[in-house]
Amino acid sequence: MNYESFFQEIRKSHIELSFDNPQFTPPPRLSNEALFHLPLLAITILILAKDRRKPKTNQIGQLVGECFERTFVGFKGSSQHVGWSANLRMRTVRALTFLEAARLVVVESSRVAVTENGRKILRAALGNEHSDLAFNLRLIERAYRDISVERQISLGLE
Repeated sequence: MNYESFFQEIRKSHIELSFDNPQFTPPPRLSNEALFHLPLLAITILILAKDRRKPKTNQIGQLVGECFERTFVGFKGSSQHVGWSANLRMRTVRALTFLEAARLVVVESSRVAVTENGRKILRAALGNEHSDLAFNLRLIERAYRDISVERQISLGLE
């Protein structure tokens, strides 16, 4: 019996399959491993480096973690403090090294700045305003601005 005749026989016989599964399985949650993938870290670094306030290389891991905590629902109000994760910091260094090798960012005076090629990638990622990626990148961008402003205000008050 070939493929087409198989389905014709099924239609003629009016065979139906029903699945009775009373247990609801919640969708899997985003784990730390999913958040620490190099592409996500790399594009987050690009977002931070395109801002007027260029991040320092020794603060990138902390800033990425703080932005993730403020952006992704699973970490909001959490006691996990992702910014202090050694795993995140190591992978962030790898992502920064990749971005430098690909000439998407440059490090000048210990500050990270995005290159024109990096800007092209960001324009492509942010171009589709209705995509989840663009939405989340905008949230990360806003979180970084908020963190920068909060730090500047706290330095001014001391």
